[in-house]
Amino acid sequence: MDKLFTEVQFLKGVGPKRSQQLRKLEIETVFDLLWNVPRAYFNRNKVDKIATLSNGAVTNIRARVVNAANNRTRRGFQIFKAMLADDSGMIPAVWFNQPYLAQQLKVGQEVFVSGKVKNTLGANEVNVTDYEVIDDESVLSIVPIYSLTDGLNQKAMRKIVEYALNNYLPYYFEMLEADIKNRYDLCDIQFAFQNIHFPANGEAYLQSRRRLAFEELFLFKLSLALEKENSDSCSSFIVHRPQTDLVARVIEGLPFALTPAQQKVVDEILADMGAPLAMNRLLQGDVGSGKTVVAALAMAQAVASGYQAALMAPTEILAEQHFASINRFFAPTSIVTALLTGSTAPAERKMVLEAAANGEIDILIGTHALIQDEVFLKKLGLAVIDEQHRFGVKQRGNLSGKGQKPDILVMTATPIPRTLALTLYGNLNVSVIAELPPGRRLVKTRFIPRSSRNQAYRFIHAEIKKGRQAYVVCPLVEESEKQDLMAAITLFEELQNELYPDLRVGLLHGRMKADEKKLIMASFKNGHIDVLVATTIVEVGVDVRSASVIIIEHAERFGLSQLHQLRGRVGRGDVQSYCFLVGDPKTDDAARRLQAMEKTCDGFELANEDLSIRGPGDFWGVKQHGLNDMKVANLLRDQKIIGWASEAVLEYRLETKQAKQTNDYIYRKFKKSPGIARN
Repeated sequence: MDKLFTEVQFLKGVGPKRSQQLRKLEIETVFDLLWNVPRAYFNRNKVDKIATLSNGAVTNIRARVVNAANNRTRRGFQIFKAMLADDSGMIPAVWFNQPYLAQQLKVGQEVFVSGKVKNTLGANEVNVTDYEVIDDESVLSIVPIYSLTDGLNQKAMRKIVEYALNNYLPYYFEMLEADIKNRYDLCDIQFAFQNIHFPANGEAYLQSRRRLAFEELFLFKLSLALEKENSDSCSSFIVHRPQTDLVARVIEGLPFALTPAQQKVVDEILADMGAPLAMNRLLQGDVGSGKTVVAALAMAQAVASGYQAALMAPTEILAEQHFASINRFFAPTSIVTALLTGSTAPAERKMVLEAAANGEIDILIGTHALIQDEVFLKKLGLAVIDEQHRFGVKQRGNLSGKGQKPDILVMTATPIPRTLALTLYGNLNVSVIAELPPGRRLVKTRFIPRSSRNQAYRFIHAEIKKGRQAYVVCPLVEESEKQDLMAAITLFEELQNELYPDLRVGLLHGRMKADEKKLIMASFKNGHIDVLVATTIVEVGVDVRSASVIIIEHAERFGLSQLHQLRGRVGRGDVQSYCFLVGDPKTDDAARRLQAMEKTCDGFELANEDLSIRGPGDFWGVKQHGLNDMKVANLLRDQKIIGWASEAVLEYRLETKQAKQTNDYIYRKFKKSPGIARN
């Protein structure tokens, strides 16, 4: 089996120089090479004639290069355009920002081109997604197209893969027993790899893809099961058995009643904390659903049981917001809380560190400052991580490492579609607060073209005259020469000097010093600022109940999750609130995002739409527990296969001779994912 983990530089036709090129594609071994599946295929037997192409069609054509040249737009973008011809006609083919193609595509060459047909000024052109110069007449009818890097072409890549398949594929271990393969109609693993790279026909490709998607999901789900099994086998668990009625007293002192959804989640968390196993629970709740009070009650349970609790947030603004809320919840009690951030003064920091180490602080709240080496909690029993996707797994582990196997509660206001949550967090229990507190009104959302943006600004003026406040959000701090985006500083000056000379306008962005940011936020919260112009620094952790309007400039530049978070800055009081999305979407995906925001305020519905638009690999935007390492499986399209893999993991016998190989494959497949140890 070790042959599969041979470094690619020792393969015929590779060597040190080419191995460095492959390393840029994260291909270091034969195993990596096998899993580096093609991103597309050319079917040489199925091409369209140029004369038959129509606007909007996705096409494959085989044609001859008649002429080619680079062009530069007025905004500085590079466009490479080639005129292509077949025996039925001619059509321009367009590549954006790829000027190097002038050295690769020459007049007279035969090429395969894939792309979308677009009618511009009454004439068709092809916006190219894939292309290939035909420098051989291969017997293959279906030709793989791989992701490449500088100095590596398709022909060379295919030869390397073909050599690996011929000489190393027989060593790939078949981990699935016959009954599992028969039950889910899965082909053998060797057949799968051979036909994912060089499909004999369409049916062979589909069979191969099905097996490899299952293989990936199976390995991933098994890795989570092993991780959980290793965690559950630890003997030094904390069992929270409260010695006081602190939880009941906190609930009694709340100025509101818990919703049924909040109470259900609290019951689930407290039951976990009282069990003789480590709690690993994900708490999902939409913007404004009341996750903080749930976390506060979990922390109360820990403190009542004689332990300390810690809460880590990604920004100082959010940490300070949590600190204020937690102090409010625990006001009638004698619980000691403290705040630790990068801005904490040295003398105060020293005092907090000593008190935490001595066990004198019951609840410590902070930012990344909590996971620094000098921070020590004498008896940490519960670690709460808010907006967990903003922290790396290592950072989350560092916080839990401040105690002896404390219970872990991770929270997110970025709703995750159920399928994605079950796949990502197979080792976590998932709780969902599925309703908003009573009295909350849905925020009315409207898209406004930039040409009509003054309508929104007039509306803000009217709202402020009613005693309300407003946010205006920009994607940049300062103007950029390369991007035609309105900057926060420029807009602040425009509003202050031209549109709202009679109003109090404030400015908030990430380049400000911590004290400046605190002062601005305090002024806004206390009603001394009418309109706050800000960057996305206000995305989380800002709670101003009298703010009823938010304008998001260049809204097409933001993802759905971020738009939903920003919209959540308003609608936190009992008055009707409004969100205006100002922009000029240039793509279908951007238009879909804005339409989705107009249609619903349900974060889970938006998350499903986001997953549909962007696909699972980009859903998080960060490496997340192996998700981005999936080469074949699609978490949106393969929901049925996810279910099969979950079922198969439950009955997989790790004590068999296959166990060692399977564990080794898990490590190799997800070696960049934390939490998966090579046993």
